Amino acid sequence: MLLEAALTRENLKQALKRVRSNKGAAGVDGLDIDQTARHLVTAWPATREQLLKGTYRPGPVRRVTIPKPDGGERELGIPTVTDRLIQQALLQVLQPILEPTFSEHSYGFRPGRRAHDAVLAAQSYVQSGRRVVVDVDLEKFFDRVNHDILIDRLQKRLDDVGVIRLIRAYLNSGIMDCGMVQQRHQGTPQGGPLSPLLANVLLDEVDRELERRGHCFVRYADDANVYVRSRRAGERVMALLRRLYGRLRLKVNETKSAVASVFGRKFLGYSLWVASGGVVKRRVAAKPLLAFKHRIRELTRRSGGRSMKEVMEGLRRYVLGWKAYFRMAQTPRIWRELDEWLRHRLRAIQLKHWRRGTTIYRELRALGANPAVAQQIAANSRRWWCNSGQSLNRVLTIEYFDRLGVPRLS
Repeated sequence: MLLEAALTRENLKQALKRVRSNKGAAGVDGLDIDQTARHLVTAWPATREQLLKGTYRPGPVRRVTIPKPDGGERELGIPTVTDRLIQQALLQVLQPILEPTFSEHSYGFRPGRRAHDAVLAAQSYVQSGRRVVVDVDLEKFFDRVNHDILIDRLQKRLDDVGVIRLIRAYLNSGIMDCGMVQQRHQGTPQGGPLSPLLANVLLDEVDRELERRGHCFVRYADDANVYVRSRRAGERVMALLRRLYGRLRLKVNETKSAVASVFGRKFLGYSLWVASGGVVKRRVAAKPLLAFKHRIRELTRRSGGRSMKEVMEGLRRYVLGWKAYFRMAQTPRIWRELDEWLRHRLRAIQLKHWRRGTTIYRELRALGANPAVAQQIAANSRRWWCNSGQSLNRVLTIEYFDRLGVPRLS
């Protein structure tokens, strides 16, 4: 019995370890991970019995919104830590069973598969001559998942009444917003460990039909791109996808979806371009690049009242994370330009922190600047941005910022 396997002591220990590593906020009960662990010392036997009898009722999820990287907001539903633990324990048992049944063209929320793999697959299709993309965006996918259809697809893959009943209970648990619990009749809110797996169960049906028809495509969660050789073929695929998603009671977002040249679209933060010799290469798409510069401006604003050390720590965390994701971009010139722009901002901040002309002169001399250069910069001590030019570059060098721990992009 799968539910009993999920509730074994060893599986629960692994689940708790994973929930701890993911951190996350408290749910509607207000209990954090440590408080929940103490509570379950005495409460778990009764909870386990309810789970096995099918009488357990999950608490409502807590609604929160977070900003999207490219603007707008994403709605999350945060379960209690107890429910996150139970969902994680279920996931650890169900994933090995369901994972092998999914399409090879699906990359999102799957062990051993990353967004980078999806981007590389897309690049290979374009390199093979498929220069038109059917870019499909589903309208509020996680909010629109039909419970009956999802349960039907699960029952075709899992022969376990207890697990199906518990998943149905999680789907039906309400949402607490501003102190009021709203009943939910559709959707599987992002925020619980099971939601990504359930999304793949539902959307695998579309993947299999595309495979059956021989299409080249990549799907990452609810973000799907199909690569074809002509707009005419693309329009036929788009019509097919509308029908397939319609059967699942899902709606294509017509505003964001398109049949277009692949070189005018982005996928998972990357866009593609053609280098000399017809080689298709990767670069950071325009929106995430603008978002990066906006965030850097926030982290390096000169009116923040923060020490240089605080600025560097915030900058290091953000730049390292951003660089790790976009390291596959094949645009060395862009990296060099971003490095130069970033260090120009940091030089301006450093001057403002030194502030007084006498301090600037003393610090620059200590760093090896000749008296004339130090005097010239110190004489214009309030013109932070203009001063952080070529003369200062030779004193506050790239190596200087390396020593401060500022990561290089290039």
